[in-house]
Amino acid sequence: MWQVSICHTVSIFLQAMATSQLTASSMTVSVRNLASFEGLRPSIVKFSSFGALKPGALSQRSFRGLVVKAAAVVAPKYTSVKPLGDRVLVKIKEAEEKTEGGILLPTSAQSKPQGGEVVAVGEGKTIGKTKLESSVKTGARVIYSKYAGTEVEFNGSNHLILKEDDIVGILETDDIKDLKPLNDRVFIKVAEAEEKTAGGLLLTESSKEKPSIGTVIAVGPGTFDEEGNRKPLSVAPGNTVLYSKYAGNDFKGNDGTNYIALRASDVMAVLS
Repeated sequence: MWQVSICHTVSIFLQAMATSQLTASSMTVSVRNLASFEGLRPSIVKFSSFGALKPGALSQRSFRGLVVKAAAVVAPKYTSVKPLGDRVLVKIKEAEEKTEGGILLPTSAQSKPQGGEVVAVGEGKTIGKTKLESSVKTGARVIYSKYAGTEVEFNGSNHLILKEDDIVGILETDDIKDLKPLNDRVFIKVAEAEEKTAGGLLLTESSKEKPSIGTVIAVGPGTFDEEGNRKPLSVAPGNTVLYSKYAGNDFKGNDGTNYIALRASDVMAVLS
């Protein structure tokens, strides 16, 4: 079994060397230093058929043909994009280029947008024998999960094709506090972090424990059952809840208040 594993590892290694056009007069690999070979008797595997490695042989020119694109580009000859099923096409809101104080932000410091305008919707989905239309309409401003969907460059603008279930809610004003959650999402105002320890010591911002408690501000209408009927959520606005520490999407209101939107399944308990 170990012999097969070594042969397979050597084969992968040789392929990587050939792909990268690496050359070396000799190369030695000791299984003594490989954690994956724990328990195998120490030995030496030697390769000596690659010639001499010239300094600077792997220049930038060697990778000139390598191009990485963040979004799929739709050619200008196509004039429309029609999402299928329960997918939605969203025109991504441009990232903020300045802080509230007017300081210009470098590209690396600009936060990735999580919102945009719906420009097209699919025909919906079918559950059992029930045909369900999309819960969002063209023109709606929506907030979506941070890593959802596929980016598409279309008509010179960045868009996102994602499933309706990846949309957190509809934004009816310019303040996140007015978010209207969709489906099984719960929108929570996060409790303020403790400023002091039990002994009275002041905590710095970096040492404050991230709260996992908050007050429910709004809830979605619930998910669908097998017959296409909505199932109400088990929490309601006004409830104080305990939720999973690393769940959901964090937001900050215009007044600096912290909010989080997460799925109802990430709410662990109602506190009273």
